[in-house]
Amino acid sequence: MSDAIGEKIKNYRTAPFDARFPNTNQTRNCFQNYLDFHRCNKALSAKDQDVAPCEWYQRVYKSLCPTSWVAKWDEQMENGNFPGKI
Repeated sequence: MSDAIGEKIKNYRTAPFDARFPNTNQTRNCFQNYLDFHRCNKALSAKDQDVAPCEWYQRVYKSLCPTSWVAKWDEQMENGNFPGKI
């Protein structure tokens, strides 16, 4: 992982502005970052690469999403009935 990305992740405090989600309601931003985290992990793990860059998505969704949603989505993924495409 490059030093610049590592430094940004280290200094991360809260989710930055994302032009894809300009509105106040950040529900879609939360869900998209959850999906991006798991897609990133899946893609990099399949290539036997370091999954450290995926930490960014995890930090963003953890700061935006209510823990009850994340727990529900994790449970759905374990049961194989998660609605998102990963």
